[in-house]
Amino acid sequence: MNLSIAGKVVVISGGAKGIGEAISLGCAAESAIPVMLDRDAAALNKIEEKLSAAGHRYGAFQCELTDAAQCERAIQSAVENFGKIDALVNNAGVNDGVGLENGSPERFAHSIQKNLSHYYALAHFAFPALKTSRGCIVNIASKTAVTGQGGTSGYVAAKGAILALTREWAVEFLPHCVRVNAVVPAEVMTPLYEQWLATFPDPQQKLASIVSKIPLEGRMTRAEEIASMVVYLISDQASHITGQHLFVDGGYVHLDRAYTPTEKK
Repeated sequence: MNLSIAGKVVVISGGAKGIGEAISLGCAAESAIPVMLDRDAAALNKIEEKLSAAGHRYGAFQCELTDAAQCERAIQSAVENFGKIDALVNNAGVNDGVGLENGSPERFAHSIQKNLSHYYALAHFAFPALKTSRGCIVNIASKTAVTGQGGTSGYVAAKGAILALTREWAVEFLPHCVRVNAVVPAEVMTPLYEQWLATFPDPQQKLASIVSKIPLEGRMTRAEEIASMVVYLISDQASHITGQHLFVDGGYVHLDRAYTPTEKK
């Protein structure tokens, strides 16, 4: 299948690590041009080395996404350097554990700022370019938006809002033929996920208990599998898909988790 994304300019927030890195590399593998926005200079240098060694075109901008002015400059730079934006992938975020008991109104507001505000800022500043290219937006959400998790009100509120904004923006962009969809991961091994596991007394035991509840193949979803869905949604093959929430999770959210690989015959 020809995904027909060669030469497309794809802006990816948090594009240097974890799921974002996999999306950047997945786009480059299909000859698109990933434009990576990340606060982590070392991670940006590392992925730049990978892309350069493989002969790919790319853009990389170190920026603090909680600063709307820096979001605007990053979008402007992408247009100035590559002449257009064909897709925006809103990905950056962190499950920061700001709950009711262990949080505060101030920490909650900061969590929303870290996990949601830049989704709006980047979409707002990219609006003119996306209208011109008849492009698309892919928002990375989280299964916690529909399942809850406990102890992480800020992150879950942001991810729930991301699902709502996906539908809202899909409607707002209809006159311009710009598609907007969300990809909803569940259990994906990333550097942030590893940090979270490390907070438990026995990380391997915790990981085993999680994996045992993933119906399809009893394994974590790979970051590359999330990236594959994103690349597909960017492509012309997904030209009539908009306003959708697509779960890439091995059945974790919607299938009966009592039916695990150990129960199969």
